[in-house]
Amino acid sequence: MRPLSATQAEVDGKVVTAFASNDYLGLSRHPLLIEAIAEGARLHGAGAGASHLVSGHHVVHETLEQELARFVGKPAALSCMNGYVANLALLTTLVGEGDAIFSDQLNHASIIDGARLSQATVEVYPHADSIALEQLLRASRARQKLVVTDAVFSMDGDVAPLKELLALCERYDALLVVDDAHGFGVRGPQGRGSLHALGLQSECLVYMGTLGKAAGLSGAFIAAEQLIVDRLIQRARSYVFSTAGSPALAHATLTALDLIRAADEARERLAAYRARLQSAASSWLPYLLLASTTPIQPLVIGDNETVMAITEDLLREGLWVPAMRPPTVAPGSARLRIALSAAHSTGDIERLCAALSLVAARRP
Repeated sequence: MRPLSATQAEVDGKVVTAFASNDYLGLSRHPLLIEAIAEGARLHGAGAGASHLVSGHHVVHETLEQELARFVGKPAALSCMNGYVANLALLTTLVGEGDAIFSDQLNHASIIDGARLSQATVEVYPHADSIALEQLLRASRARQKLVVTDAVFSMDGDVAPLKELLALCERYDALLVVDDAHGFGVRGPQGRGSLHALGLQSECLVYMGTLGKAAGLSGAFIAAEQLIVDRLIQRARSYVFSTAGSPALAHATLTALDLIRAADEARERLAAYRARLQSAASSWLPYLLLASTTPIQPLVIGDNETVMAITEDLLREGLWVPAMRPPTVAPGSARLRIALSAAHSTGDIERLCAALSLVAARRP
């Protein structure tokens, strides 16, 4: 695969319209962002040269962390190389032996791995089931409790019941870690994320956002109370022992934040595209388009062989929609993961709807 634009790629020598990327706002090819990376390299250099605690934490990293904290409404923030590193940092630092982690059944692999490495007891609750979670919290005798959830689940596109989860955490004296990889930049006023979408604020909230999806770049950050961020700086091994991210990238991320703030029209376009897909879904039966309110629109096909055949059918129509199969999704729920971008055109969406109707009609 060779990307040609935010929505086009060359796959096996053929130019196709791609519904595969998490570049939700189409910023990865934005001319201001491209220029900002070049400017950042000229001003700050291309690489940090060392870990944050040695000499790799440049002034531009500090400026970015302050801006990220302000953007999501938390007292402090910490920049990380990627979301995987950020989740490892959180879960291996904030809890340990004698503590308990309560993790949603469909959480991202980085959360699962971080929980395993933490040495805390791990309780997995049924997906988005706040009643089951409360039963586990009530029964727990752990020294410290931490609930962790994706805000937007990457394969189903659904949203965690964050308001209910926060109420439980405040009732049972637990931290709530929210991985908003797929919500940052897309949800909430000015794209400030899933917590702002619901107006949630609390000292027990720890927020993780990524910069490689809606922000169009790469990297991640953690935003929380100052005491939590200070603890991570001193103790999070995946942060302490990693070379700091590129200062050029940090400089460009400041521009990305400005672009996200100003992207209301792009977010409205995404909502319109999502509504169009949902309205067309009845013609794709027996395949089921899940009722997602996010740019992730999963069309559940069922078996692996059929989903791969449909992906090939769509490629022949000039459309690239990736197939997701076990173990990424549950057995029997293989699906097309349709990822929408504000950079798509109305014509792109109509072509996709027509092609899916045609494919569904041809399949038994």
